[in-house]
Amino acid sequence: MKSIINKIILSAAIGTAGLAFSGCTNLDETLYQDIASETHTMSESELEATIAPVYSSLRDVYWGWFGMSDIMDMSSDVWGVPNRIGIGWGDLYIPMHKHDFNSEMGFFEVNWNNNFAGVNACNKILANEAITSNKDIVAQVRAYRALYYYNLFDLFRNIPLDTTFVHESGWLPDQADPKTTFDWIESELKAVADECPSKVEMGKINKYAVHMLLAKLYLNHNAWFKDDNDKSWYGKCIDEINEVIKGPFSLASTYSANFMEDISSSPEIIFGIPFENKYAGGNYMANLWQHNAGRARWNFSGWATGGGAVFPQFLDTYEKGDTRYDVTWTAGQQYAMDGSAILVDGEPLVYTRELHSIDNPGCYPFESERLIKYEIKSGDFGTSYDDVPYFRLADAYYMKAECLLRLGGYKDETEDDAAKLVTAVRMRAFNNDATLATVTAEQLKGGSSYNYGHRENTAKQGEPDNWVITEEGGADIELGGLLDEYAKEFVCEGHRRDDLIRFNIKGTNMNVYCGKSWFCKDAETDRHCDIFPIPKKALDGNSKLKQNPGYGS
Repeated sequence: MKSIINKIILSAAIGTAGLAFSGCTNLDETLYQDIASETHTMSESELEATIAPVYSSLRDVYWGWFGMSDIMDMSSDVWGVPNRIGIGWGDLYIPMHKHDFNSEMGFFEVNWNNNFAGVNACNKILANEAITSNKDIVAQVRAYRALYYYNLFDLFRNIPLDTTFVHESGWLPDQADPKTTFDWIESELKAVADECPSKVEMGKINKYAVHMLLAKLYLNHNAWFKDDNDKSWYGKCIDEINEVIKGPFSLASTYSANFMEDISSSPEIIFGIPFENKYAGGNYMANLWQHNAGRARWNFSGWATGGGAVFPQFLDTYEKGDTRYDVTWTAGQQYAMDGSAILVDGEPLVYTRELHSIDNPGCYPFESERLIKYEIKSGDFGTSYDDVPYFRLADAYYMKAECLLRLGGYKDETEDDAAKLVTAVRMRAFNNDATLATVTAEQLKGGSSYNYGHRENTAKQGEPDNWVITEEGGADIELGGLLDEYAKEFVCEGHRRDDLIRFNIKGTNMNVYCGKSWFCKDAETDRHCDIFPIPKKALDGNSKLKQNPGYGS
């Protein structure tokens, strides 16, 4: 075998052989050693060990510090992390809220690195001769690789596309045309969808998850390419969703069943990422959201600094009787497990809905209702071991409903069928009260109830209020009623950025993500923030890469 060098696409793009990440991100596996020629048939345990990096990389992609769970929501209209007066946080997260993106922000480097680490793990396995004869494993690894590329395409659009592990010395990956990348992801998913297993197991991709990913690829096509003239993509999305709905899934009887520490028994989970005590922790939502003293409510042992803040404008969209609010947020006086009021320096710990600002002056320690959506068990580190519901049936229902509404019906289904799908999910949220839960197609096609506009109080605590408020409302948002439903059902599940990019403001070429103001983020004049800047280290390490439009050189 002639002399060659195995290069991971990360090292070619970034210019480093080893990767250093901040916070919880951990990619310690050596993913770039020479591949030995294998001739023996691998045992089941050997196969599991060989493909383990493909699975484990996805944990970091989703829950790693600055990972996709953060990047999708912290730049959206539902929640963010302000400067917490007397605590800290803000300087890292304020630019995400304000869409003041730049190529040196850690969020972008981490998401670039983590997803390409997953790509590289897949390329390595697919180059192993002992693996290539196992069609089931090959199909699953190809599906995972397409998933990692889907994420990269969604976040950065203009990315290198490489599907091999071994390259000549000095090789650098080319930046692919977005259509080329889209077509490749589509072809890969279509090729392996029905070769992946039908059995649904936590952490292992199945054929229904592949159809779900194809559906998401089609659903987002027109928003990604900024052209909604060809609506056939929505029909393709419905066709894939129908394959998912044929699977062994049903809506869980309770909303919370999808956010327990162990979600393997929820019939709603199409694809889930398992987390475990000691060996695979990482969900830090409780640690991010709860005030340090607030831990006494659950007696959980992990750190807590109370960084997260949910925007009142979003909370105001919940309807009376919607139980999703009750199991997602906690407000008011907080009580310890023994029933006693929690005090902080002799003052009652009371979470308030109203906020001051993201950074001027910021938010005070008690401000904001707090997230309790993910299960917090007594004595646990928080939510660290909670599984991730990556794809679930409610999302499939909403995606199909969206496409039916955008098409005005498809094949033998109508807009009324779209409303029935959304109503089915809402029935659970409203305790099966049809009077409250039922929505119509016209309501879903109407405006959003979100009162968009700038809304901050620049006065310091103890001073007279000094509100800065602009009124933009949500009546001009296409399918605004459905957009509201997406937010309430999937808040803190890494959905919101993509949804806001997909929903447009009527009579303009702007979407909600860029074209609307909320809290301290102001409306933008163009849509370059639809995609994030390519990380500076990637650009420095690969002369073939060009920065995305709107972000300089």
